[in-house]
Amino acid sequence: IKTKESEVSLKERSDICAVPSASIVGEAMLSIEILNSIQEKFGKDSIDEILENYNNYKRYLKKV
Repeated sequence: IKTKESEVSLKERSDICAVPSASIVGEAMLSIEILNSIQEKFGKDSIDEILENYNNYKRYLKKV
């Protein structure tokens, strides 16, 4: 700055917070765990099986 001569500037990342990047990873992990729970509860052979078991479960909950 004092000499006012041109210099090559270094390019580096300016984000100092890892939260935005970590939130993407966290969201993906949460999606995987939610799907695992759904498959554990309602089956995982096919989408049709999952939907049928889910609909039966909703009917059961209305009775209770």
